Amino acid sequence: MGEYSAATDKTVSDRYLTLDTDGHCQVMYCWVDGSGENLRAKTKTMDFVPEKASDCPVWNFDGSSTDQSEGSNSDMFLKPCALFRDPFRRGDNKLLMCEVYKYDWRPAETNYRKTCDEIMTRAADTEPWFGIEQEYTLLGSDKWPFGWPKGGFPGPQGPYYCGVGANKVYGRDIVESHYRACLYAGVKIAGSNAEVMPAQWEYQVGPCLGIEMGDHLWMSRFILHRVCEDFGVIATLDPKPMEGDWNGAGAHCNFSTLAMREDGGIDVMNEAIKKLGKRHKEHIRAYDPKNGEDNARRLTGRHETSSIDDFSSGVANRGASIRIPRQCGIDGKGYMEDRRPSSNCDPYRVTEALVRSTVLDDWET
Repeated sequence: MGEYSAATDKTVSDRYLTLDTDGHCQVMYCWVDGSGENLRAKTKTMDFVPEKASDCPVWNFDGSSTDQSEGSNSDMFLKPCALFRDPFRRGDNKLLMCEVYKYDWRPAETNYRKTCDEIMTRAADTEPWFGIEQEYTLLGSDKWPFGWPKGGFPGPQGPYYCGVGANKVYGRDIVESHYRACLYAGVKIAGSNAEVMPAQWEYQVGPCLGIEMGDHLWMSRFILHRVCEDFGVIATLDPKPMEGDWNGAGAHCNFSTLAMREDGGIDVMNEAIKKLGKRHKEHIRAYDPKNGEDNARRLTGRHETSSIDDFSSGVANRGASIRIPRQCGIDGKGYMEDRRPSSNCDPYRVTEALVRSTVLDDWET
């Protein structure tokens, strides 16, 4: 009865969502809560259509209900940062990615965007490009992987990666809806595919310049959760949703600077890899919301991962910490792939760490 009462007929809302709004538009403010991995959102009516994030006013919310403040002093500020089209309300309506600040304008503990933006500004002349491969797993309302036999398991991994057919992939309608919604919103989604574990999927965002990577990936996640809400399915970013002989979920980060993309860039990449090796522990702490604890369940040295305790690199090696794609090795330039970030990582922390280590050589500020 509980599940039935929580379900609604989505077609009923169509008659209301097409009503004229008399010159108003709805802007949904989105932010990262105190968990460092979950998103919250609420809507403001505006009597004009904002064209950029700075057109939107600073707003506030109750931080005591999001694990971000004490109840006795709970107001937190939402600073507009990145504006997108709203694929759910459509029309002139918008989605807005925000930073969170405390009552005295100190950044909230999980506001990693502020320092990331500062680092990207300092490194702007090196033109850091990023692309993140976001893996996730679809779950039913019972928290069991979507499409799996109830309480049971499908056949071993092998036929599911980039698979086709009802016995190979589960939830493609959700994936296609999310893809199209991201394109409509203006998120730089670059592709998608079924992953190695059934009910696990991946999409890619990028290439993005600097701070844009975090803004676009966080908004793509918001859209994913919102699409899944419509389908009555859960998307989990847990890096090891199923124990045993099943692949975990990561957020591999592809990274390059202008010097890496130009002739002779392979030498710049190799120097960058040396610097990354010296900062392995710092990166592991930055690559999941629990400072490495989540990734410890995934980075075991099995299932296409490197060991969390060891740093390694290689051309076309999917078991390494850092992989240089085969074609980049042949061309002698291009980009490298950091395979360590977990699926629930904060992209602001990941991209900031990469630039700190390889470009600025600075972990002090």
